[in-house]
Amino acid sequence: MSEVLYPPESVYNLMPKEEVKVEKPPRYMSKFRPTAVHEKKSNKDAMRTMGPANAKVPSPEKYLRKHSKEPKLPEKKQCSKICQNTGVPRKPAVPTRMDNPPMGIHIKKDFVKTNVLENVTALPKRPQPAFADTSRGYKQRLESSGLVPKYIKKKDYGEVPEYLQQRNEEARRAQEQYEDYVKDQMMQGAMKLLSEEEKQTIITGLKKNWEELHHQYQGLSVVTDTISKKSHKERLDLAMKQLESDIGVIERFKTIYVGLKKNWEELHHQYQGLSLVTDTISKKSHKERLDLAMKQLESDIDVIERFKTIYVANH
Repeated sequence: MSEVLYPPESVYNLMPKEEVKVEKPPRYMSKFRPTAVHEKKSNKDAMRTMGPANAKVPSPEKYLRKHSKEPKLPEKKQCSKICQNTGVPRKPAVPTRMDNPPMGIHIKKDFVKTNVLENVTALPKRPQPAFADTSRGYKQRLESSGLVPKYIKKKDYGEVPEYLQQRNEEARRAQEQYEDYVKDQMMQGAMKLLSEEEKQTIITGLKKNWEELHHQYQGLSVVTDTISKKSHKERLDLAMKQLESDIGVIERFKTIYVGLKKNWEELHHQYQGLSLVTDTISKKSHKERLDLAMKQLESDIDVIERFKTIYVANH
């Protein structure tokens, strides 16, 4: 048996309660409504046809006549029975068997003698060279087979093409201009040609520096559990890569011109111009890059004898 549950009785339920009116939200009105109403009115007026049409009324004198709209055919021309069907005059008729052809016309040319003279004086035709590539004697032309050396018999065979000659001439002129520029710079004292002994000294010093850094790199601990160990390992790795690239550049080129510009002083001037407070990551990284570049230059100064800038020319 189901039990009916009633709310608990209370005195407050007997008090009159104020009715709560639910306010409806304002009706949605599109912002394009005025534009749509205007377009509807403007298009509606364009199709009205009430009242007299704004067109010229035809004149009562130009009324429609019978057969006036039928297509007009070309005028008939008088033609004889010969060209009545095709429109082209016919050829002369075939002569009948009773008609005799014209007789008594003779030609003085002797065709037999003419043919004999032509055959006697004519040069014999040379047979085209061919080769047989099967047991049954199947022949092919020898000229198109590639077995005949016809390209080496050309007039320009073995000669340098014209475009290569122009390119070589341009390269030669550019090399001469570069050599003249280098001579001028050497006369002014801005550049100096690096001798072979100095070059070998620089390479030996760079390799020695690389071996020292490699020895330090091998002495590092296997576990890099601190920030200082990681940063030290990264610095050694970066310095070794820089030395390897420098050695490869010097060994790859034969002629090396060394300038007397002081790159270290330029970097030091930039370093002094930095702000004292490095509160951003970009400032810190820029300062670290300058510091690392200055240290690398200081190590190279002892080997390269205070020459910093190297200009390479490939001969």
